[in-house]
Amino acid sequence: MVARLGSQSIRFVLETGSKDAFQFDLRDCQLFNLGPSQSLFVSEHKIDDKSFSKGLTIQFRNEEEGSAFHSAFEQLKMEKTNQGSSLPNGYPSSTKNKFDDKTEPSSSKMYFHYYGQLLHQQNMLQDYVRTGTYYAAILENHVDFTDRIVVDVGAGSGILSPFAAQAGAKHVYAVEASEMAEYARKLIAGNPSLNQRITVIKGKVEEVVLPEKADILISEPMGTLLVNERMLESYIVARDRFLVPSGKMFPAVGRIHMAPFSDEYLYIEIANKALFWQQQNYYGVNLTTLHCTAFQGYFSQPVVDAFDPRLLVAPAISHIIDFTSIQEEDLYEIDIPLRYISSVGARVHGLACWFDVLFNGSSVQRCLTTSPGAPTTHWYQLRCVLAQPIYVMPGQEITGRLHMVAHKAQSYTLYLTLSAKASGSGADEGAILQTSSGKLDLKEPYYRMSQPQAYPVTQEQPSQLLQTQDLQIQTQDEESSDLLQQVM
Repeated sequence: MVARLGSQSIRFVLETGSKDAFQFDLRDCQLFNLGPSQSLFVSEHKIDDKSFSKGLTIQFRNEEEGSAFHSAFEQLKMEKTNQGSSLPNGYPSSTKNKFDDKTEPSSSKMYFHYYGQLLHQQNMLQDYVRTGTYYAAILENHVDFTDRIVVDVGAGSGILSPFAAQAGAKHVYAVEASEMAEYARKLIAGNPSLNQRITVIKGKVEEVVLPEKADILISEPMGTLLVNERMLESYIVARDRFLVPSGKMFPAVGRIHMAPFSDEYLYIEIANKALFWQQQNYYGVNLTTLHCTAFQGYFSQPVVDAFDPRLLVAPAISHIIDFTSIQEEDLYEIDIPLRYISSVGARVHGLACWFDVLFNGSSVQRCLTTSPGAPTTHWYQLRCVLAQPIYVMPGQEITGRLHMVAHKAQSYTLYLTLSAKASGSGADEGAILQTSSGKLDLKEPYYRMSQPQAYPVTQEQPSQLLQTQDLQIQTQDEESSDLLQQVM
């Protein structure tokens, strides 16, 4: 077969002199790499307001020939894009897509490098809470997947795609931008009973074009505090580009849970790190001028670890993110007002956070939680520690705000303020008695990651600690069912 590239089209002739040929308009076609020497050409057409796709599988003689063809095609496509040609079906309007516009190149490079390594994929696969919950949510809701078109957004190793195929999916398109796409192809190829119904496509969801719309999106887009790494935005982009209007998303809802905590040991541990900079004669050098800066620096790091839920001094509140309806821009800045009634008298050292996601299956509704007291996941929990604790009494009102601003390093700057209000019936009721604020970078956490310890009730630890049942950890699936009915 001979391929002839023209200024507006590409033409495939079966053999020299033959009249049998396939012609594709460059404005509405896309080339997918199926393997080292195999590609898929897909073109979309519209006749009488009806859209349909046609495709052609190309088998190259070797990998070098395939690579040369891809390079020539992409170069011609780029030239047509730069000329302002109209590119339908969700093609990017320029060679630089929205992901590139909002992401530092260095951050993007490190991000895809990290997730392109099998050892990091193994870390996630061995999180049996994560993987097992996804498996159960998909297989138990096979009625949602049977004979449906599925898109696996940010497929990584590709593990979710076989789950969807096992549940009866008609076809699964696994979209992955990192080099892990090649490993995903090998993984799928090693499962012959499923690989005919799974296509791995290497590329960003902001760029690729699929041959058909999806009935269901599956993805694991969650980072620390749910939003770190900003993959949720790509999940929303995939929804807008690929999902049919009545389609489902697995997961469909995310919740960030937040509660004030008291942990004297953690506070002292962080504060003591800065003691190094109090040395007045370090090899003859006075370091003390940098102590204040170092002290603030250590408290700008959110702490990632697992903690005992009894350290919470008030029941948690939640911020809900409905993936089926939220707009991508709504995730650029998240503002959460905080209000609590302290259950104990304690020094409040900051705000503890965790998240869960909910799967709105037609048969079974599942919840994947990272809450303290539940089985630990690779996300652990996160705590924002304030450099200046505040004191509260039982029944005292705690107010504040968690303001999250996205930045180009694929993460967020966190602005936290907590205040203790005066209580009682006097003239000062409701007045602010103490306020403490902090600025933290979610991109640069302190990975403490210890298992929750049995803290003794000593020193200034709360004398009346919250019980785990106050968090309703054991009823997450029932709670998620009620919530899904509210938000869907």
